[in-house]
Amino acid sequence: MRRARLGWWLLAIPMSLLALATIYPLLFTANVALKTRREYILDRFSLTDSLNWANISTAWTSAGMGRYFVNSLVVVTLSVLLLLLLGSMAGFALSQLRFRGSSALFLGCLAGLFIPFQVVMVPLARIMADTALIDTYPGLILVYVAQFLPFTVFLMTSYYRGIPPEIVDAARIDGNTVYGVYRRIMLPLGTPALLSVGILNTLFCWNDVLMALVMMPSAENRTLMIGVTSLRGQYSDNIPTFASGVLIAAIPVLLVYLFLQRQIADGVAAGSTKG
Repeated sequence: MRRARLGWWLLAIPMSLLALATIYPLLFTANVALKTRREYILDRFSLTDSLNWANISTAWTSAGMGRYFVNSLVVVTLSVLLLLLLGSMAGFALSQLRFRGSSALFLGCLAGLFIPFQVVMVPLARIMADTALIDTYPGLILVYVAQFLPFTVFLMTSYYRGIPPEIVDAARIDGNTVYGVYRRIMLPLGTPALLSVGILNTLFCWNDVLMALVMMPSAENRTLMIGVTSLRGQYSDNIPTFASGVLIAAIPVLLVYLFLQRQIADGVAAGSTKG
């Protein structure tokens, strides 16, 4: 009994410290965002006396965070939808359909995992400029899809390989076409993996700075994370407003985690079991 209690404390203490180290920066940022400049200058670590929502309003309107939020929302939503569609179709084909060259195609997709964006950044920006896609929504969406599709294909292929091929054969015998098997059988069965990979891709795209910085150079087309970096110079003497911008950028990610944490855990567990 005593040994079990000692083991519990040995686990609880480091886990509590880890949780505190994770949550404290967010609480500190929220507290600073709700302070006045005077409160922050006098004592940056004290709790705010009043909820000063003017900083968040200033960051949303005057600093352009509202416009950047819409830019990110449009680009990330369309990118993730395309990734899920293409990734699930490719994963189904590479795992369940028997055709020559499937192994080579899968290895080619895996090779994309090892190519960092910095290697292709300059030629890609030149191609986008020549095709008038730079500084446009479609241009950045294409870049996100190209960058994260190998990861999506890898996860979906691994997941679909855990599904018995007899299910596909039985569906084909019942008269389904390949597209019918994908839409009626594989797409519903792949929901846990699609949810997991969709959430991960959403976080990747939402938090991206480098690709958005290269592909969206104009101020009006900035994404939210680029907007946050620009706040650092614009409001270097007004830290509460800068913290408000950081808070606006972090809230969507936090909401995704809070409302979908069970689905994330279930999806990862299902993917590991099937894979």
